[in-house]
Amino acid sequence: MKKIIPLFLLSFISFFVTSCDNNDNDAIPVQNNTALAQMKDITGTFSSSGGYTISQGLNILNTDVVLVYRNINSNTSSSAIWQLLPKTFFLSNGRELDYNFIFNSQNVDISTQANFDQATMTSAEANKYLINQNFRIVLIPADPAGKGAKVDYNDYNSVIKFYNIDESKVVKTKVN
Repeated sequence: MKKIIPLFLLSFISFFVTSCDNNDNDAIPVQNNTALAQMKDITGTFSSSGGYTISQGLNILNTDVVLVYRNINSNTSSSAIWQLLPKTFFLSNGRELDYNFIFNSQNVDISTQANFDQATMTSAEANKYLINQNFRIVLIPADPAGKGAKVDYNDYNSVIKFYNIDESKVVKTKVN
């Protein structure tokens, strides 16, 4: 009998310890209004007639964030390598070419600015930096679903992994 009483007490205490919790939120439904991260690929050519700007329409919340990456292998058969904008390229003779972007909830404008007349670029330079350039627009929700962790936005692969973005579902658009 002495052996049964401790076992009985242990089971009785275990029942209450496992059946009680302090989480009173179980009965409260939680609505998650967080948008999912999305991607869109665009291809366009920078020209003087377009003000060296490529525009793409958006439909995001005012609190969301837009990241723009440029495929540095645009116009080549090599695999895509994505580089976060803004980015400055230092060309010969002290010339500098900058890629930048601005956005609001309806539009993103990707542009090039230079300390020289971009119309004077050689055909090789224009092909590498202006013609048929591929960009990936990544739309990031303002609240990353409560993940709380930090992500290196300069590393495209880290962003894709962190936000669990399916690259097979990227929408591709040709602009200009």
